[in-house]
Amino acid sequence: MSSDPRTDAAVGLHRFGLGPRPQSLSRVAADPRGALLAELDRPHIARIGNDDLLTSSEAARAAFDFRRERRAARFAQAERQKAESAQGNTMKEGASPPPPANPGPGVPQQIYLEEAKARLDAALSAELGLVERLVWFWSNHFCVSADKGPVRPLAAAFEREAIRAHVLGRFEDMLVAVETHPAMLLYLDNAGSIGPASIAGQRRRKGLNENLAREILELHTLGVRTVYTQDDVTNFAKIITGWTVIPPRQDPERGGEFNFNPRMHEPGAQTVIGKTYREGGFEQGRAVLRDIARHPATAKHVATKFVRHFVADAPSPALVEGIAKRFRETDGDLKEMARTLLASDEAWRAPRTKLKRPAEWIVGCLRATDARPPDIRPIVQAQAMLGEPLWRPPAPKGFSDDSADWIDGLAQRLDIANQMARRVAGSVDPASMLETLGPAVSDDTRKTIARAESRPQALALLLMAPEMQRR
Repeated sequence: MSSDPRTDAAVGLHRFGLGPRPQSLSRVAADPRGALLAELDRPHIARIGNDDLLTSSEAARAAFDFRRERRAARFAQAERQKAESAQGNTMKEGASPPPPANPGPGVPQQIYLEEAKARLDAALSAELGLVERLVWFWSNHFCVSADKGPVRPLAAAFEREAIRAHVLGRFEDMLVAVETHPAMLLYLDNAGSIGPASIAGQRRRKGLNENLAREILELHTLGVRTVYTQDDVTNFAKIITGWTVIPPRQDPERGGEFNFNPRMHEPGAQTVIGKTYREGGFEQGRAVLRDIARHPATAKHVATKFVRHFVADAPSPALVEGIAKRFRETDGDLKEMARTLLASDEAWRAPRTKLKRPAEWIVGCLRATDARPPDIRPIVQAQAMLGEPLWRPPAPKGFSDDSADWIDGLAQRLDIANQMARRVAGSVDPASMLETLGPAVSDDTRKTIARAESRPQALALLLMAPEMQRR
């Protein structure tokens, strides 16, 4: 760390938090590292306290009811049109039918937007944003996509129930919560995976789906091409057959909840990574998760991604090993992982060359200008335009944490910076924003701002400055 506490505070807020708000630097400058560490110990810091948000099962049932009602309405309309036609009550030749009324967003989209607003509010309200960043990291590590129809109403609840609830707990607990969550089971098709020798498999002759098993081993825990084989993937896929979701159409009270269905489960012992797991129903799969959560390859894999996200595209081997070692020593304590990162002088001294992802930059801009958008839709649209649509990663590996993959979007960021600057120019002075960003702002940036021809231009240039773009 440098000798200037305000510079250290700026580095800490951008690298480990969500960027400074007005007065943030002065509040944490006395001990930036201590302020970040203290956030880890605040009770319920990761929770979103909004009782209006639905649980994943409630959201699944609400979406099902909406689709059922919409189908019924379409059927009723078709029947009315048939009846009118039969009675000769048709429209005059050449007349156009009246345009359908705009029903507004459907229930799945309403849930999505309400959750997006709650998530943004949590990010803007956070004093430092370290724990929010941890939530975002693990949510991307264990990602699901709302682009898959049944997952759309569940994606946000998945983050609240499986990620936020365990983000400062143990990796094993988060792993079990993630892999048994309805959103993940639907996203990676395990809800319909049936063991070939199971009761259901023998009757229906449906096949095994290996998607979830493969991604657990390859992406969520051990890492690509490490200690497992294709046989391990297949055997693990058999073990987690029967991990499914209660269909809302079958159970209006518990529809959308996780269910272990023994009729779908492949019976018998299975061997995964050299260890044989005896038949035990659901607990057979939990035992595999427990073991791979503790595997040294998992510690290295998650530590590498952790350092890459927060510090540098090319993670320092020494820093990775330090965090992996702490992960192993503490049985996967995720709070201790974060503490170890913050305790590392290397993590603080690394050059600020890593490009922020779009969502992080957008939130940083809103925090720096103290803006509170009343409508979440423009924010969601801006994030999608920049290539990081909320809860919609392009693949199970999530959004990239390599700067090179985001460079091409800087031109689009300029468009958004100009729009933001115009909206806040009446209430935000560029000089005040420079004070918010603190001494970390370079002389070149200050000179560029001084030459701006207008307040909106000065603010847009500040939002596009390296000090705002990089961690």
